[in-house]
This record gives sequence, C-alpha cells and structure tokens, in this order.
Amino acid sequence: MSNQEVAILGVGMHEWGKWEDGNFVAYGVKACRDALQDAGVAWKDIQMVSGAATMRCGYPGYVAGATFANALGWQGARVNTSYAACASGSQALSAARSAIAAGECEVALVVGSDKTPKGFLAPQKGDRPDDPDWQRFRLIGATNPAFFAFYARRRMDLYGATEEDFARVKVKNAKNGLHNPKARYRKEFSMESVLGSAMVCDPLRLFEICATSDGAAAIVVSSLDYAKKVGKADAPRIAAISTVTPDYPCATVEMPDIATDSSASVTVPALEFKSSVPHAAYEEAGIGPEDLSLAEVYDLSSALELDWYENLGLCGQGEAEKLLRSGDTEIGGRIPVNPSGGLACFGEAVPAQALAQVCELTWHLRGEAGARQVEGAKVGITANQGLFGHGSSVIVKK
Repeated sequence: MSNQEVAILGVGMHEWGKWEDGNFVAYGVKACRDALQDAGVAWKDIQMVSGAATMRCGYPGYVAGATFANALGWQGARVNTSYAACASGSQALSAARSAIAAGECEVALVVGSDKTPKGFLAPQKGDRPDDPDWQRFRLIGATNPAFFAFYARRRMDLYGATEEDFARVKVKNAKNGLHNPKARYRKEFSMESVLGSAMVCDPLRLFEICATSDGAAAIVVSSLDYAKKVGKADAPRIAAISTVTPDYPCATVEMPDIATDSSASVTVPALEFKSSVPHAAYEEAGIGPEDLSLAEVYDLSSALELDWYENLGLCGQGEAEKLLRSGDTEIGGRIPVNPSGGLACFGEAVPAQALAQVCELTWHLRGEAGARQVEGAKVGITANQGLFGHGSSVIVKK
C-alpha cells in the first residue's frame, strides 16, 4: 500500500461528563477551537471538515461535517460525514486522510461529538425485524452489558479469567484517569470497592462497565509538506488507519449478531475479526506489536480490555491475565494500555471516542501527557469496534 502518512498538527477535546444543558454542537465547537489553537492554524485556512455522525442528536447529528462547518462559520471548506457506530471517528479521520492523499486538500479538521441519553444505549425506536441491533434486544433481551458479560464468561471458561482480573483492569485504568483533566471519572478504586459494587450482568459489576457520556474530540491533520510549511515538520504522524470488515465465516459471535456463520464447508480465517483490525494497521505501517510504546483500547467493559491484549498481539492467546498481573500494561510497564483511563474513566461519547484515543497518543508522543506520561513514547496504536462489522485501528508515530 502506498504511503499515506499525514501529520497531526493539533488536537483538542471537550471534557467528558453529563450535563442537563448544553448540546453536542457546543461541545464539538470547543474541541475544534482547541485543536485549531493547538495546531496554530486559522479556521479560515481549513480546507475540509470531516465529521463523525451521531444518531441521537437530530438532523444536525446526521450531517455532522456540515453542522460544525456552519457552527464555526461557513468559509467554503469541503465537508464529509461518516457513520460507523463506535468507529465513526476513525472513519471520519480516514476520509480526511484520503482527501489529503488525493490532493483534494492540504489541511483538514476532523471532529466527533455526542450528547447521550442516561442509561444503556438502545436501538432506534420502532419495529424493525430486519435490523440485527433491534433483534438482539427483542429476541434475547441482550443489552450491551449482557453482551459484555457473554465475552467475560467466555474468557473465564476458556482461559481461567477471574472476577479479580476484571476488577484489576478497572483499578489500573482508574489510577490512570485520575491524572487526566478531560476524564469524567477521576477517582482511584480499590479491588475491594470494585468487587463490592452492584452486580449488573454476571460476572460484570457496576464499576467494570463504562457509562454513556457527553464529550467531544477534534484533530487537525495535514500533508507532510503543509506541516513543514507551518513549522511543524516534527509533528506526530498517522502511519496507518485500518477499517477492515470481518471475513466469512465469523466463528466468534460479534455484537449485534446472535449466531455465528457455519464453518462446515469453509475454512475459518486465520485471524478473528477483532485481531484482523490491528493486523491490517500493522501491515500498512510496516511495524509489529513489538514496536509499540502504548495502546489505547476499547474497554466497554474491563473484561473486553483483556481480549484486546491478545487481539493486538501484545501477548499470546489466553495470556492476557498473566500480562495484566505482571504489571506490564501499567504506566511504567512494558506496554502501557489505556494510560488515558480508557472508557472506564470517560464513558461512551460514540462519535468522539476513536478520535479521543488519537488525541491521547498524540499527547504522549509529544511528551505532554503530564502525570500519566509514557516515557519515551514513539509509537502508539488504538483499537475500536462498532456494530455491523465496523472496527478501527489507528497507528500514530513520531
């Protein structure tokens, strides 16, 4: 694949939280202005706005690119809007990178923002029996936490994971998030407090499942030539973006599907879906997991973080618990995972979270992550998964 590296000139975030007033446009504009200021690029000079869509905020959410171009002040920029559930931010970033690589623009602003309802995310209203997301609620009553619990039970059965392991992930991430001014939850947890929290869906407890949150993130990206022109030749670069889909047959249940494909007459792929996502990014960037300095992964539940250790190739299959217990995934360890605090400390602001992960990598590669800094960080990777075969992995390097 041809080199499509782009420079990250600036990043910005609106803090995550839950507010009765305010709206997703205001949150996103704040993140955009912070990113523009960080980049040293004037709004009038932005040539493309690529927005990650939200399905919960009316028509403006469906046309996020134009919504934010309008909110910042029409100035003729191209617009794009991408929707890929929890991978929407990466899709929007990929669209901006492609436009830069194609010569359609030199500098682009990518933004994702959301205002979420209280409680767990549910499918859109109405009867839609041909919609797999609707089906999983109506046929088996499987809310998101129920699916997270299925995966947790799978780890326990296959690899001997324990409730203490799941709690240990939460304790680690909470310790990291304590030092993140953008995080919603900034509080340390003991093993006892996590294991003593209410059982939501056995074996997962309240403190082991991420909340729904309001929040926003934005990134200014450019061609390498433009970065040199504005004095940012040493800015971190996006080395790869993977947005691959599953191969047939899918021998592991992936939300929202409630059954696997038959593998009776077709060979099961060498990599399951979640492993294929970062693998494609590694191939594009020409690196491997041994080259990583840190990772930001999609910890919808603490148990899912353990799956990502293996999917990213940080350890062998069934060895995630051992890696966690060794301390290697803590800040100061061999490969810190979720130094931001992860979704455990942020919660889900769906179109923003994949971009927030890239913001975190950028701060570490620039040495600006404060008390949660991964020393000497040179290469970072993100991992994200959305419904309907969406997944994403972004590699950022110095």
